[in-house]
Amino acid sequence: MEAPQYVAARVQGALAEDERTNELGIRVDVRGEQLFLRGQVSCEERRGLIADVASEAAPGLVVRNELTVVDVRTPEEEEKL
Repeated sequence: MEAPQYVAARVQGALAEDERTNELGIRVDVRGEQLFLRGQVSCEERRGLIADVASEAAPGLVVRNELTVVDVRTPEEEEKL
């Protein structure tokens, strides 16, 4: 069985390299048969894509998507409200 840190590194690499995600800021943690995704993303669609890529990179593990969606308006957009 592959060591958890290697699985986590493989998933992080997949998230960075996959054209659907190109994501660097996601924390990946493997505990037993579970893979946890933590961090912040800009929209619900992105949250789902990251979980999809992680699941493909670590088949057989249960993906626990703990990513939070944050509003990423610029300061200029904030002032218009």
